[in-house]
Amino acid sequence: MPDAVADIAAYHERTKHRPDRYANGPGGLDWASQPNPFRRFTGAPLFRLPFAGPDDTPPAAALFGAATVTSRQFTYDAVSLFLELSLGLSARKEIAGSGWYLRMNPSSGNLHPTEAYAVLPVIEGLPGGDGVYHYAPLQHALEQRARWPQGDILNGVGFHVVLTSITWREAWKYGERAFRYCQHDVGHALAALRFAAAAMGWRVQLMPEWNDVKIARLLGLDRADDFVDAERETPELVVRVMVSEAAPAIMPPTVDIVTEWFGRANRLSDSHVEWPAIDKAIAASERVATTTIQPESGDLVTWSPPSPPACGHSAGQLIRQRRSAVDFDGVTSISLETFLAILDTTLPRASATPFDAWPFPPRLHLVLFVHRVTGLDPGLYLWLRAPVDANALRQAFHVNFDWQAVTDSVSKVPLFRLGRGDLRDFARTLSCQQDIAADGAFSLGMLARFEPILQERGAAAYRELFWEAGMIGQSLYLAAEAAGVRGTGIGCYFDDVLHRALGLVGHDWQSLYHFTIGGAVEDLRLRTVPPYAHLAGEV
Repeated sequence: MPDAVADIAAYHERTKHRPDRYANGPGGLDWASQPNPFRRFTGAPLFRLPFAGPDDTPPAAALFGAATVTSRQFTYDAVSLFLELSLGLSARKEIAGSGWYLRMNPSSGNLHPTEAYAVLPVIEGLPGGDGVYHYAPLQHALEQRARWPQGDILNGVGFHVVLTSITWREAWKYGERAFRYCQHDVGHALAALRFAAAAMGWRVQLMPEWNDVKIARLLGLDRADDFVDAERETPELVVRVMVSEAAPAIMPPTVDIVTEWFGRANRLSDSHVEWPAIDKAIAASERVATTTIQPESGDLVTWSPPSPPACGHSAGQLIRQRRSAVDFDGVTSISLETFLAILDTTLPRASATPFDAWPFPPRLHLVLFVHRVTGLDPGLYLWLRAPVDANALRQAFHVNFDWQAVTDSVSKVPLFRLGRGDLRDFARTLSCQQDIAADGAFSLGMLARFEPILQERGAAAYRELFWEAGMIGQSLYLAAEAAGVRGTGIGCYFDDVLHRALGLVGHDWQSLYHFTIGGAVEDLRLRTVPPYAHLAGEV
């Protein structure tokens, strides 16, 4: 394998949790060095974004492509709503004199390593003109990082959002495994952008041609003076936000343009712990060249129309109410119809959210541990998101698995029962002895075609696999809320315990992310405060 692929594969192997040894971590939390969850650029012009009035977003079904939405006019107010619904604050939790903010886009440990930048044209109401703006969620404001004095380069026909990661925010708590979690979070944020766009009648398209050097130049991440003593940001991805189908694809400039820069990044921690394994993983997985992805014929699946859980909420209400469950009641069941509707939202439809934003073939499948689904035997199941992988999985799995289709049409419902049994104890053990994996209606692991994809597409595909996992997770979060239950992502699990249980050997398949859904138990000690009460002077 090429050196970069070998390096990223070695990182993945090194950072596996095992029952007798967890991945290298800090061993304890140094609360004095806990990173500030909000990046700011001191000295940059700050432009407040207006808050939306009464919720006029479409029905929640629109989030999953099951309802038609008229495109909202491209205005400053519309950009504000888009950023709020994708990356803004959703609530503040308080207990015993301490508090913390929750956001629309979930994050491992609520640490939020993902930063976002909007590359905007001239818009009425935005005094800074066209340029690069950092989104500051605590203030719900734009901090101008760059201005292009030449005029309206983007011609006012659309805009872009760029995501970066500050890995220290995750490494502070999780050590070497943190790079994985940062990539999960990028995938969640990407899907959150796509779901917010769906509520606006807009579209989002990931632009894989943007490599790390181009992103760094666009955002000024390569400007050392702007990050003196501040934690650096790792370039991740660029998306184009299409406010109308007729808008031409105008690219942001990166070279041959005079740019005026503003602001200096704040320091998030007074002290740091270095994790060389993460630095090596970042370098190995850097996107250094443009690659064109040609889907294989087996990847071009025409799935049935979306059939998400029935929900009476608006899109905005559903997005704002999303939470990560911290505990399940151990008794709530869901119907088979609801179970299938939740899974339906994860199918990689080329013309439905969120995977219409995804330019790569689907390479993740869901290994399901069904505990409490009425009409379905408890046991081990597989949700096959890419039929092209069916034969490879049959050959890789234990030969004694049943592979029994649950419905008459695997083209509509690609669910297979591998075996019956009570797997609650196994699910708990697999997820680092966490009860939440056993007390829900079901839990799952996301199994990825791994080493062959790295060999085919290079080490940068490592990040892409985790992004796809995060997108699936975001779909599950919103689908669970729509179904009246709750979900949570699980990053702590014993990788190879699952692999051995499935009969997998080698590294062709690897589990990248786990998830669980059920009836949540609320912590009544916590007080919930509106997310932006601090801006209104409320207590």
